Amino acid sequence: MSNDDINFLDHMQELLDQHDYDMPEVGDIRQGVIIAITQQGVIIDMGLKRDGLVPPPDLAKLEPEERDALQVNDEVFVYVVNTDQPDSLTVSINLARLNQDWIEAEELLQSGKIIEAEVIGYNKGGAIVPYGRLRGFIPVSHLVDLSPGMSDRKRQQKLAKLRGEKLPLKVIEVNRRRRRLVLSQRDAQREWEEKRKVELLADLKEGDVLKGRVSGLRDFGIFVDLGGADGLVHISELAWHRVDHPREVVKVGDEIEVYVLKLDRDDQRISLSRKRLLANPWDTVHVRYELNQLVEGKVTRIVDYGAFAEIEPGVEGLLHVSQLSRGNVENVAEVVQEGETHLLRIVSIDPERQRIGLSLKAVTATEQIEWMAQREAAAAEAAEAAAEIEEAEETEEVEEAEEIEAAAEMEESAVASVEEEAEVEEAVAEVEVAETVPAESEEETEVTEEPVADEEPVSDEPVE
Repeated sequence: MSNDDINFLDHMQELLDQHDYDMPEVGDIRQGVIIAITQQGVIIDMGLKRDGLVPPPDLAKLEPEERDALQVNDEVFVYVVNTDQPDSLTVSINLARLNQDWIEAEELLQSGKIIEAEVIGYNKGGAIVPYGRLRGFIPVSHLVDLSPGMSDRKRQQKLAKLRGEKLPLKVIEVNRRRRRLVLSQRDAQREWEEKRKVELLADLKEGDVLKGRVSGLRDFGIFVDLGGADGLVHISELAWHRVDHPREVVKVGDEIEVYVLKLDRDDQRISLSRKRLLANPWDTVHVRYELNQLVEGKVTRIVDYGAFAEIEPGVEGLLHVSQLSRGNVENVAEVVQEGETHLLRIVSIDPERQRIGLSLKAVTATEQIEWMAQREAAAAEAAEAAAEIEEAEETEEVEEAEEIEAAAEMEESAVASVEEEAEVEEAVAEVEVAETVPAESEEETEVTEEPVADEEPVSDEPVE
């Protein structure tokens, strides 16, 4: 081999030694193979002249199951931490996986994909969820059940209830430098509901019976969450009886069964009924009522030809103008008013057509007097019972106030006793100190104006 060849090989070796084949930089992510697991750490063959070493502190940051899963010959990604050691490179498995979480979070931001995560904590600004090794933050403004005008106390209560709950989320901000991962439940919920509504409309058919949660009340009816999509129960479909406002029947959060009345897939509307799943009182009218029976009826509507009166929830009868009085009646409102309750007689029953005829003039004066006396007696009993309940509540409040006052007095007495004992102990201590300390002479108590040489000057600077 010539001298030129030898010089060339020496030069190449110097270059290899200098550049270490492909010298990595701090922050690089490299793939390697585990060649040994020792007490000093995990040794990684990175295809370089120097191996990578994952130190024990880095391994300690992995979950126990992750550490146990590491085996010789496994391929792993590592993050280059330090390149200054001559024998090895300090690398990190934990940082490599943390970096991978950031990469995946950025991909989620770009794709807009919805994920699900469990709330593990919260602060006054929002909720905290894990994403791999990262901690994601959901601001209050991006949580579905929290509104901007909510009081701080109620907001904290709502946030506390979210702990342990899994939420659909969408990544809306990723900032590695500031270590910010921000997610939104509102955006995810909105998109998820639209998708779920399309799926529901495709699967549903008229006549289906579903369970749902009341999500809103309106004057015209209620909205029911069917699992991502809302359907409307019109006020006329809430119950068999007359309902003036939905709050008389249900409240937000109630779980109810509903019947699918109509589907409008073009406009994505779902019409529901609640009363279709309730027993129709007209089906058993013939069992509870008969001709000439006396009933109480509450006037619900006045029309030109008479008035309608409800004799039980869901069952109304017609009080025809000819049945109002023995004389001629030109104005129905002169005889009965909406909201009034009257004693009436059943003059006709037609369960199949859901009609009952009622009469006011067929009730005798004696029957009217007896009925009014019974109502007055019942009203008196109700008033007496209400007074007793009110008196009992007042007595309970007084007793509770007395107990609180007594407890406060006992507490004040206990505090006074403790203070008195403390004063006595302090006085005794002063006496004991006075007895044990000898009297100082006038020379000893004389104050000198000469500074003490050994003393250090007192600085106003804080002690570090």
